[in-house]
Amino acid sequence: MTKPLRFLQHYSPTLQDKIRQLQAQDLLGDYITQRYPQYHSIQTDKALYQYSNEIKQAFLRNAPVLDRVQYDNKLGIEHHALGLNTAISRVQGGKLKAKKEIRISSFFKESPIEFLRMIVVHELAHLKERDHDKAFYQLCQHMEPHYHQLEFDCRVYLTWKSEAKI
Repeated sequence: MTKPLRFLQHYSPTLQDKIRQLQAQDLLGDYITQRYPQYHSIQTDKALYQYSNEIKQAFLRNAPVLDRVQYDNKLGIEHHALGLNTAISRVQGGKLKAKKEIRISSFFKESPIEFLRMIVVHELAHLKERDHDKAFYQLCQHMEPHYHQLEFDCRVYLTWKSEAKI
């Protein structure tokens, strides 16, 4: 039995075999660049905040305000941490205030825009749904109809990029 691909472990063996074949033929990069030729220009935390907030306003108007959205150098593909959603609680006067923050791995500064959008949508969905359950993925698909295909292709992209680092 062949070893499962690191980022594609939860996909069917048949699908993993197809990716393995592309990998063996050194065609993973071609697969990604043909499907997603455009990289994005969202390079600053301010631009990322604006981009994320536009998506939030379009789909999640009643969700809590985003206090901060930023790229994070400490989140890496090695640890399967592509994004992080946190609520930092602080006491202000007699009230408890929760600041909502989203951190996106800096790895996505140089990626196709579709993958950045998929990660942002994923983290925004956590504003409404904490768990990775059916309601969570329905919300992701509401914000990005091709969410599942993008997630799969992003995992192929991660496989390709992690392979290039070896």
